[in-house]
Amino acid sequence: MGFLDILLGRTRPAPPDLDQLFGLPSAAVTLQAAAGLTPTGQGAVCFASVEGGAFEQTHREVQALLDADADRTGPPVELSQDSYGYSWLLSRRSPDQLPELVNDLHAVNSAMEVNGFGPQLLCSLAGFHDGDGTGRRLALVYLYKRGTFYPFAPLPGQDRRRDNALELQVKAALADDLRVEQDLGRWFPVWGAPGL
Repeated sequence: MGFLDILLGRTRPAPPDLDQLFGLPSAAVTLQAAAGLTPTGQGAVCFASVEGGAFEQTHREVQALLDADADRTGPPVELSQDSYGYSWLLSRRSPDQLPELVNDLHAVNSAMEVNGFGPQLLCSLAGFHDGDGTGRRLALVYLYKRGTFYPFAPLPGQDRRRDNALELQVKAALADDLRVEQDLGRWFPVWGAPGL
């Protein structure tokens, strides 16, 4: 940061710290105790759409890397595009394999970053749900460019409405487990995200 930046009060954003993802398994224990939510076994990485041979090569590398895991059933990652034009790579595991899911998310982010697609990375998420059949769902969303997490909880059966009380409860519960995004204006909704 230069002298002029200091005088004008500008700050540089924190660099991405993908190792923050490894805090998700301990946060899951806290989340289950505080809110009764357990992992779904699904997680996804979101990025601005990329086309071309370089991305196709990266996608093949990610699939080959994750396909080497003998514990996986089905495809290693599924590529989809949402209604906003963003691309998602979805990984599925059994609900008790959250550490392996986190490794998948880290591997996808790292491969994208190493191959020059870091600026296109937006967020990663891990899905959670309740076990009592009420339909409550939650995603812990990692903002790549901020290095922070936030909870996103769509209301069951409601069209584009959020469970703000649950999100704030999760924020308070996970304060010691994850670096939680303090600016609530950055808690962007991820409607229809794969893995949620």
